[in-house]
Amino acid sequence: MICFDNITKSYTKDLFHNRPPALQNVSFTLNQGQTLGLIGANGAGKSTSIRLMMDFIRPDKGTIHLFGPPASDLSHRNQIGYLPETASFPANLTILDLLRFTGTTCGLPPKTSKERGEQLLQELGLWEARRKRLSTYSKGMQQRANFVLALLNDPQLLILDEPMSGLDPLGRGQIINLIHGLKAQGKTILFCSHILDDVDRLVDQLLVLHKGRTLFIGAPSTLLAAENASSIETAFLSLINRHLGEHHAA
Repeated sequence: MICFDNITKSYTKDLFHNRPPALQNVSFTLNQGQTLGLIGANGAGKSTSIRLMMDFIRPDKGTIHLFGPPASDLSHRNQIGYLPETASFPANLTILDLLRFTGTTCGLPPKTSKERGEQLLQELGLWEARRKRLSTYSKGMQQRANFVLALLNDPQLLILDEPMSGLDPLGRGQIINLIHGLKAQGKTILFCSHILDDVDRLVDQLLVLHKGRTLFIGAPSTLLAAENASSIETAFLSLINRHLGEHHAA
């Protein structure tokens, strides 16, 4: 479903010195029906990885394939649901306006778009606010509105950038239940999150990035065992600290 093969990506050099690569020789595969959690500190390369998958930017080296063809092949784009980290909505529109626009751009029949939109608004607690301007939504409501738009076309692959951002405990619970439901439907899901307890509850595989390099890829239980830890957060910190210690010793 997603295949990163030896991906390296650098950005424009800063004045007077070179910037280190945002990603360096990163490889992983996410198969159909799996859920992958992408974790790492700020600057680890998570957002760069997602931007590459969405073909917003191109790698310097290596290849990326989605559904078989290269990521640059847009023929499968309507099978992808993308949730950006930060919602950016036109201030004077309602969620109903955006649902009509999204349904049209996805090629959905108006009846299908209307029915699925209503279902998602009910499921994510936005039905009563459907006629309010998006500028009046709280950050958590905007994040849930983003989810409605990402799921409207019933995608096979979901790429979620910080899906819990701005959500209170009730909102997080709704999204966790939603993702569990999507997993049960056999959807393929990749998401990054700073809330490692949520990652542990949702993913089949973990990819740990640090300064653009892969430190670990595998099942959460494997990481817990390798770091002799009882939680993903503790295992993550142990892995990072051990890597930093090895780097300084070298």
